[in-house]
Amino acid sequence: MAGLRVLVVEDEPTLARLVARALTEDGSDVRVVHDGQLGLKSALAEPPDVVVLDLMLPRLDGIALCRELRRLASPSGILMLTARDAVPDRVRGLDAGADDYLVKPFALDELLARVRAVARRTGGGGTLRVDDLVLDADRRTVNRAGSAVQLSPTEFRLLEHLVRNAGRVVAKERLLERVWGDETEATENVVETYIHYLRTKLDRPPAKPLIHTVRGAGYILRS
Repeated sequence: MAGLRVLVVEDEPTLARLVARALTEDGSDVRVVHDGQLGLKSALAEPPDVVVLDLMLPRLDGIALCRELRRLASPSGILMLTARDAVPDRVRGLDAGADDYLVKPFALDELLARVRAVARRTGGGGTLRVDDLVLDADRRTVNRAGSAVQLSPTEFRLLEHLVRNAGRVVAKERLLERVWGDETEATENVVETYIHYLRTKLDRPPAKPLIHTVRGAGYILRS
């Protein structure tokens, strides 16, 4: 299952980068934060399909964060990570509301498989529609007015982020972070280039434009 929105809450920078890179290469839209308070704020402000949550975190630990998300009826699936492998620790995580549990060290392939499994159980991915544009996040397909549109992986990630934020202005800096990742050397000019690619494929006459520029602010996708 590709096209998932995943929030990684992990305070160890090297592991966070490895997990984020693996998820991004698997087709997910990944956010990374490094403490529990920021994790809670991020998960509530823009609910992801899956939260990959470390147990030991500064400011707010994984158990407390998980309980708070469930108390507030967060729709996100939760995969908890920990170096602790004792049964009582696994039970605590699951009782707090986690959907699955993975003990460190782990294979990245297993992590990806478990994220996909959690997303299937909690309804992540899915079909997104704006006007006559249909994006299937699971099958990674795009249709406009009933006709298939062929996109590169980067074009697809960019369009998916715009679709998931339809009606809201998204800054170029945010698109760089979400589509190209924190470690990219890409610049805002690259965002402009890929927006042009999308417009060429999606907004050709007689179709009405869906992607609009908000000068000085970013881009908005709306009907």
